[in-house]
Amino acid sequence: MNPAPSALASSQLHTIASPWLWAVTIAGVLALLVLDFAVTRRPHEVSMREAIGWTVVYLALPIAFGSAIWAGYGARPGTEFLTGYLLEKSLSVDNLFVFMLLLAAFAVPAALAQRVLLYGIAGALVLRGLFIALGAAALASLDWAFLLFGAILLVTAAKLLVDAAGGQEQEVEVSSMRSVRLLRRILPVTDDYRGTRITVREAGRRALTPLALVVAAVTTTDLVFAVDSVPAVYGVTGDPYLVFATNACALLGLRALYFVLRAALSRLVHLAYGLAVILAFIGVKLVLHWAHGIWDGMPQIPTPASLGVIVAVLATVTASSLWATRAARENDATAAGSAS
Repeated sequence: MNPAPSALASSQLHTIASPWLWAVTIAGVLALLVLDFAVTRRPHEVSMREAIGWTVVYLALPIAFGSAIWAGYGARPGTEFLTGYLLEKSLSVDNLFVFMLLLAAFAVPAALAQRVLLYGIAGALVLRGLFIALGAAALASLDWAFLLFGAILLVTAAKLLVDAAGGQEQEVEVSSMRSVRLLRRILPVTDDYRGTRITVREAGRRALTPLALVVAAVTTTDLVFAVDSVPAVYGVTGDPYLVFATNACALLGLRALYFVLRAALSRLVHLAYGLAVILAFIGVKLVLHWAHGIWDGMPQIPTPASLGVIVAVLATVTASSLWATRAARENDATAAGSAS
């Protein structure tokens, strides 16, 4: 007898986490946020050496955490965490493109860039936590939640492919952003930045600084990203704790990673194609998982296979992007030499 879809969904929402493990993990995330705020207390331009150092730290932490999960709870949750983290990290690199555009559109001073990113990360962690809880509730109680999540990822993958194939460039129009217009209606905004302050008292009344606008823009933008990334990682693991851990580990390292990749982001010209393939693959996996609840004979995609696909796709698009941009630069150099 085939299990009911709802029973299947409930059985998939297993978790390795006890309340104390949740408490320790959340405390660790908060401690890292406090550390980052302490590091960015004094605004300064981030050197490549500093950015690489922090990036190494934030890459070592997930590796250590995943190893502890593997050793303490077994290979399956360890593999699920590693796969989910790699998926979230690859999606977060795409997020950095938009963050780069936002910081440029708001003319954020170089010394304040990392503070803006850090505020955005803190807001994103809260939003992701809410989305993860809602996703867990949906998967536990709704028969068609896996199908819905799969459809979201397939639609997103199709949009990424269409935009990439059409050569559509992302643009940011500050005046049209709803979060900016809403804040401007609530409080006046100063003409210039005032260090790391979000609000100031001016002419006898409270006013926002442009920093408040860009932080709101970064946070609301991540809300859109969460619609894709949370269903994607639920396609890798049904454990809400691991979903939260993968999101937290991927987000915490974004501040430093931004400055490491800022110069290289423009060279990843094929990244959108790779992300589209990955999201479509995870979307199909979720649809197959839903269909398996109706018919036992429906095949499912194991997590190790998902990890292999993600690694292979990312390696391929990175290599092809670097090759394409290298060839383009060589052609430009040859043309410039001929012209001179």
